[in-house]
Amino acid sequence: MNKPLGYLREIISNYTDRSSTAKNIYARIENKEYDSEELFVRDLSEEEINFLDKILPDEINHAKEENDETRAHNLNEVFEQLF
Repeated sequence: MNKPLGYLREIISNYTDRSSTAKNIYARIENKEYDSEELFVRDLSEEEINFLDKILPDEINHAKEENDETRAHNLNEVFEQLF
């Protein structure tokens, strides 16, 4: 699995119990093999992009606060592809 998408899958799992959009994104990552973050983002709906746009900045900041630069960098790789 693409490493940034692996990190994204991990954080999205924290939202699946309260968001159908998160469930859809999680299922997309689980069920389809993406070679890049760009290909993954191209496959997202506008609603899914907006969802990620809302949660990723906080998740990236949280990773930085925890001194997990690898996680922050990989999540940022996905975030940069959103727009």
